[in-house]
Amino acid sequence: MNVDAVARDYPRSFGPVKFAVPGFEQINAAAYWDYQRAKVYVRSSDRLRRISLARLRLRKPAKPDKVVQVKEMRPPCCARCGETVIYKNGRLARTVHDLRFSATGVRRCITRYLFYRYQCWSCKAGFKELPRLPKYGRDLKAFVAYQLIELRIAQRALTRHFETVFGIDVPKQSMNQIKSSLANDYAATYGAVLRRIAAGGLVHADETRVIVEGVDRYVWVFTNLEEVAYVYGESREAATVHEVLGDFRGILVSDFYTAYDGLPCGQQKCLIHLMRDLNEDVRKQPFNDEMKEIAYTFGALMRPIIETIDHFGLKRHHLRKHKAAIARFYDHLSRRQFQTEVAIGYRKRFEKQRERLFTFLDHDGVPWNNNNAEHAIKAFARLRNVIGSNSTPKGIREYLILLSINETCKYKGLNFLSFLRSGETDISAFCELTSRARISRMRRAQVSRCD
Repeated sequence: MNVDAVARDYPRSFGPVKFAVPGFEQINAAAYWDYQRAKVYVRSSDRLRRISLARLRLRKPAKPDKVVQVKEMRPPCCARCGETVIYKNGRLARTVHDLRFSATGVRRCITRYLFYRYQCWSCKAGFKELPRLPKYGRDLKAFVAYQLIELRIAQRALTRHFETVFGIDVPKQSMNQIKSSLANDYAATYGAVLRRIAAGGLVHADETRVIVEGVDRYVWVFTNLEEVAYVYGESREAATVHEVLGDFRGILVSDFYTAYDGLPCGQQKCLIHLMRDLNEDVRKQPFNDEMKEIAYTFGALMRPIIETIDHFGLKRHHLRKHKAAIARFYDHLSRRQFQTEVAIGYRKRFEKQRERLFTFLDHDGVPWNNNNAEHAIKAFARLRNVIGSNSTPKGIREYLILLSINETCKYKGLNFLSFLRSGETDISAFCELTSRARISRMRRAQVSRCD
């Protein structure tokens, strides 16, 4: 008997344990590595005590790089009693942590703002006319979003990164607050992207599963050739699709999932999905000559079409000539008397989807596959591996807003970090500014070469 095949008496896995006895939870907490290093081992080891003290010294607040004295904001009179004699009574401070980008790197910038506290001479009421200064600056927030979304670094790892590289203490709670703040700032941008996609003439759609609080949920992606929007859904039912694309009248490119079939628009089914299904069934039944016949005939039909697309692009003027070959393909299927169940099923599938398999032949710029949406869904799948299953619906939606902005910037050839740092909320406006700056640099380079 193989010992490795014997199940363990006690399943050992990482993660929180649910104890049936309340007292066990407290006992278990006392066995954690961090707790024992900080509370137990230091009492019995001088070396560990010195290491612990050294770590505490390293975590002292960093000194500010710049101190700014804010101009006086003395109130004209007391809001409580109306007294006009207001005097200074000490000073207060606010510290802003930020980053500064240059052509060669990134450095820390900590600014400490000093301002006065005032007090009424008569009733002794205090006044704190504090300016609204965020704890973290725009460039630092943009860098956090870039690391979380573009580089897919976990929040805990990013906390250690800021502490080690920049000497800034940004706890995990602050990382999450920064993410939430940026998602709120760009919620209108995300909404505009989603509306433009739904109002266009071409949409690619796909969906994937995500575990939220231990329950299966779904993330849908809607994209055209330049913009991407991710939508969180409670289920895989068609409600999310109809909510986003209910008024869409263009061409929808999707897989064969039936949730898309009810939309009142033209549709193009992904022929790559169909080809993969054919290939898989041929591999499963290598001696089924009928399946081989269908697969080889479909391949012979598609190869000239792909060659035309490679040569001329997605132009209906050049693609319409293949309609005769498609008619012959369907005529052959209708006359063929298949005997195997799987071949009969494919004939029915081809006949049922006939109006949705070759829609791209009648339209300019309509792809014959759904790789645009699949590429976008892979971006979320990679991020999903970092998020794990501990996020909440609110947290997932915030991630999806920022990921939508990130992928849209990629599709438009823009830098996600530069867009966040710019403070601009309109991607199209930022794209235009970037194009103007690029043209201006090219003109200056031409002038310098002429000189």
